[in-house]
Amino acid sequence: MKNSLQPESQMMSFGYKPELSEGAIKPPMFLTSTFVFKTAQEGKSFFEVAYGLREKKDQEDLGLIYSRINNPNLQILEERLCLWNKEDDCAMFESGMAAISTVFLEFLKPGDLLVYSMPTYGGTSHFIEDYLTRQGVQSIAVRANDSYEEVISKVESSGRKDRLKLIYLETPANPTNDLFDIRLYKKIADHFSTKEATVSLAVDNTYMGPLWSNPINHGADLVVYSATKFIGGHSDVIAGAVLGKAELLHRLKVMRTFLGNMASPHTCWLLIRSLETLKVRLDQQARNAQKIADALKDDPRVEKVSFLGHLTPGSKAYDIYAQQYSSAGTMISFELKGGEEEAFRFLNSLKLIKLAVSLGSTESLVQLPAAMTHIGMSKEARAQMGISDKLIRLSVGIEHADDLLLDIFNGINQSSKEIK
Repeated sequence: MKNSLQPESQMMSFGYKPELSEGAIKPPMFLTSTFVFKTAQEGKSFFEVAYGLREKKDQEDLGLIYSRINNPNLQILEERLCLWNKEDDCAMFESGMAAISTVFLEFLKPGDLLVYSMPTYGGTSHFIEDYLTRQGVQSIAVRANDSYEEVISKVESSGRKDRLKLIYLETPANPTNDLFDIRLYKKIADHFSTKEATVSLAVDNTYMGPLWSNPINHGADLVVYSATKFIGGHSDVIAGAVLGKAELLHRLKVMRTFLGNMASPHTCWLLIRSLETLKVRLDQQARNAQKIADALKDDPRVEKVSFLGHLTPGSKAYDIYAQQYSSAGTMISFELKGGEEEAFRFLNSLKLIKLAVSLGSTESLVQLPAAMTHIGMSKEARAQMGISDKLIRLSVGIEHADDLLLDIFNGINQSSKEIK
């Protein structure tokens, strides 16, 4: 029956048997450090898989061992998250950065080459440019407008084309909504892959959540999320997720076992709850975002609006959008006339919308990337990526759209008072 149900229906019960938990309608929180084996042979078999000594057999489950390795809450969550886009497997982490850094640590070693998209989340770019550089990993940043030939040339000119091991894309990009063509980068990965070494393609899909895009269908090997955002969606949990091909997830789970950065039972319990309302939340947020973006675009005091619902048909970005996404999403970036002072005045005048970093929550959140999440970058680097001192990033929540618009335009009125 499960294959005939939509994911939002399966979120209510998939992977959980009430009869194993005293008939509880929802999974309880399994706050236990260790689990009892039925036999010594069973324990050995479980550890062989957990430590990567052998692959799981068909229909074999990784038995419960120890909550650093697995836990009923963790397993239920990972199984349910795979249902949205039918990925092979999922690994949950205690933060988005734990998920991202584990991917890098597993697939890159000193001397290797990484290709990554810019702009990207500030924590990701810092890990690449600071930590990985100190470990001897060379990286090449690519932009949304780079052509296939330009990227090939960049890799070949690096002198390490034979050491390219991973391509990492964040699309849509944070905070500009720039789009990268996943299929194009899959071709690039295939171009540099050999029989001895495959170049893997990972896509950070945080801006869209699992509802509006399926990077696996476009060639990605791994899909990465900050599950804090839309998957969690209530500003009350920090988590990360990686989904994708079974053999690659097996490697990540072995690495996770020894890093010890898996999601806790409490984190998983909260996310299981959140998955039940994922679709209704995101649908409402998307409707609100479209109304707000349209209103901002029509206001003469707004210089620029970056929203996927406003892309020009026939443009490169529009073609990528039409191919990769089924919604314009909930993220809006815009610039008011003036500069940082006017942006600050706008932000400080908001009453309903919360001035805070993060995104994808039920409440609307707003921030100024150049002064906050991307402040660690040089002014020149931010300028190259289109992150000006007055670029405002808005994550639209589920409040009534009219109330959000009233708050926004009261803020714009305050911002523009002293502009002559």
